[in-house]
Amino acid sequence: MRYLPLNDADRAGMLGTIGAASVDDLFVDVPAEARLAGPVPGLPMHASEMAVERHMARLSAESLTAGQVPFFLGAGAYRHHVPASVDHLIQRGEFLTAYTPYQPEIAQGTLQVLFEFQTQVARLLGTDVANASLYDGSTACWEAVAMAGRITKRKTAVLSGGLHPHYVETAKTMAKFTGDTLVTRLPELSAEADDDAVIAALGAETSCVVVQYPDVLGRIPDLAKIAAAAQAVGALLIAVVTEPVALGLLESPGALGADIVVGEGQALGVGLQFGGPYLGLFGCREKYLRQIPGRLCGETVDADGRRGFVLTLSTREQHIRREKATSNICTNSGLCALAFSIHLTLLGGKGLEQMARASHARAVATAKRLAQVPGVSVVNRAYFNEFVVTLPRDARTVVRELADRQVLGGVSLGRLYPGADGLGGGLLVAATECTTAEDIETFAAALEEVLA
Repeated sequence: MRYLPLNDADRAGMLGTIGAASVDDLFVDVPAEARLAGPVPGLPMHASEMAVERHMARLSAESLTAGQVPFFLGAGAYRHHVPASVDHLIQRGEFLTAYTPYQPEIAQGTLQVLFEFQTQVARLLGTDVANASLYDGSTACWEAVAMAGRITKRKTAVLSGGLHPHYVETAKTMAKFTGDTLVTRLPELSAEADDDAVIAALGAETSCVVVQYPDVLGRIPDLAKIAAAAQAVGALLIAVVTEPVALGLLESPGALGADIVVGEGQALGVGLQFGGPYLGLFGCREKYLRQIPGRLCGETVDADGRRGFVLTLSTREQHIRREKATSNICTNSGLCALAFSIHLTLLGGKGLEQMARASHARAVATAKRLAQVPGVSVVNRAYFNEFVVTLPRDARTVVRELADRQVLGGVSLGRLYPGADGLGGGLLVAATECTTAEDIETFAAALEEVLA
């Protein structure tokens, strides 16, 4: 039996308080074509449990999972090997139900896990402090833009053409409600990142410049150069890292001058999971600590001098901040943060570097082999584990034909940038330590067959 505690009068009272004529008024921002006027078409009104299980199993069997076939997808979500011990440990009872600690000091174990997570993230990103995580990389990116606006008292953000288009769209969605102006541009299929174009867009009204590192085409921007230019006009540099394993080899963004560093933590511990749940990383300079969204856990001692943990800062609207909250979308992904922390702990600094070197080596081998396929050219001059190749025809159809041959052969730029001129022949290819020599050869052979 459904629990519906509100009657029609209660609902009418709430709608009147917020100035809405009906419940439908609450959904005006959802496009009309995305709203249903009734039940989902084609679904039966009821079915037995066994029938539903069989039907869902049939649908599941139609999907190609990352471990079944040669896999070269990336574009912000990466297949890395996650040790079995990670899944074993996060399923322990004391961790499995971990969520926001509303009576935090009682949940000492949860607070300690988040404290250790913060320490790892801060060291990885090269920042003074890090929060206890956010939903995912795209929302963390927007939170950084909003935070920069609060710090600089400016309302214009410059977004690099190399920033993932999904992150750009998330920022655009949120900026509708805050009045922020976003300066955006499409990437160009060039060997180098668009550093000069980003710097040229900076001005006296710029609150921040957002640069992905490595960028969405796998190129590695010069963060130090951009940081200096941003500082010269009083703006902040926000670095976005969608592949944290890259920081096993690359200099951390914080060390290169980034004021705020955000990212997606999926690659460590979390797995692909058909798109979520994922994990937002967020770090910044200590002087901006009071403007950071979400929660920060701190270490202290109790009345008896024993080590203990506290919720040092909690700035969201569900706590005492209310309308003064820095964010209302910063519930932390507790279980994903735990998985990230366990995986990184198992690796250690040396293990992360070895993992990064293996991923880079597989990418180099992949690029070298694909360049031998007639009609294929590698665009990037430098990259970590992801790069772009150009094909003699639309990459979207090539990707589909490769999938028909049981090869998940990258992400077409036409899919990421539908309708954009000059990008349709681009294919974004990623490789990790999970990529084998056999995978690379199978991919190249299938691509040669498709392009023949």
